[in-house]
Amino acid sequence: MRYIAQRFAHAILVLLGVSVLTFLLLELAPGDYFAGMRLNPQISAQTVTRLRDAYGLNRSLPVTYLRWVGSVLRGDLGYSFAYNAPVWPLLKSRAGNTLILSLIALLASWFAAIPLGVWSAARRGGWLDGATSAGTTLLLALPDVLIALGLLAFALHTGWFPTGGMASIAAQEMGAAARVRDFVLHLALPATALAAGVLPILVRHVRSAMLDVLDSPHLRAARGHGIPRTRLLFRHALPAAANPLISLFGLSLGTLLSGSLLIEVVMSWPGLGPLLLQAILERDVYVVVAAVLLSALFLVAGNFIADVLLYVADPRIRVE
Repeated sequence: MRYIAQRFAHAILVLLGVSVLTFLLLELAPGDYFAGMRLNPQISAQTVTRLRDAYGLNRSLPVTYLRWVGSVLRGDLGYSFAYNAPVWPLLKSRAGNTLILSLIALLASWFAAIPLGVWSAARRGGWLDGATSAGTTLLLALPDVLIALGLLAFALHTGWFPTGGMASIAAQEMGAAARVRDFVLHLALPATALAAGVLPILVRHVRSAMLDVLDSPHLRAARGHGIPRTRLLFRHALPAAANPLISLFGLSLGTLLSGSLLIEVVMSWPGLGPLLLQAILERDVYVVVAAVLLSALFLVAGNFIADVLLYVADPRIRVE
């Protein structure tokens, strides 16, 4: 349990560091939410000054940060200037949408990467290995935005998938099965675009990890006992190669979450991405800080889960 407690403490320190750095960068950036009002001749300078005082923009950075920490402890995550409301209710549903998209893309990418990587390593130098290498190289060369735009063009050309949003306008009038189908159709393209961006890296890491263990003595001994090839690969070789892949799991979750913000903007998925972009353009400070902090929280949670899985899977860590 000491190992888990240390990882949890590290996660808290990372989140504190991210929040401090975000506040510092926003403080150094020129302008604020009320800067545009100074250009309006109908709004006096005194009015702008009173608004800045009312929203706490004239306080020093340490005081602003400590007051924000107090709002986090209360569960508000600050106050939005643009929406004139606490930040957490604005982020709650959008954070859930981002998490749904990222988890579906994470499962899809790993379920595709494991068999592709395993069979590519098992048939090293064969046609399957060559085709997998060519496909992953092509995906690595394509920017995520181009993949998303290509999928949107496919949806517009075929009409098989919706081109944005999370549900149809008439979704509330549908039955349960029709609503589920409508949600899956809306989710398919963003999840595919997100999974396609991280899939080549996962496939190559799985292949590399498998190549390291396929020539090990215990695998040769298992092969000599006549164990079937599929069982040998997935019951013996894959668990032996699991440690680096478990560590990669947490990093892949963080990669998907950072990539999902861009995919959400391009494909109109109602997650954190569009809200964060709007808040950055409007200098809505507390919305920006909260959205960045939630993204960091998802990354830290992925790494923490990976550490727990490593603790369970590797007895050497428990001994240490």
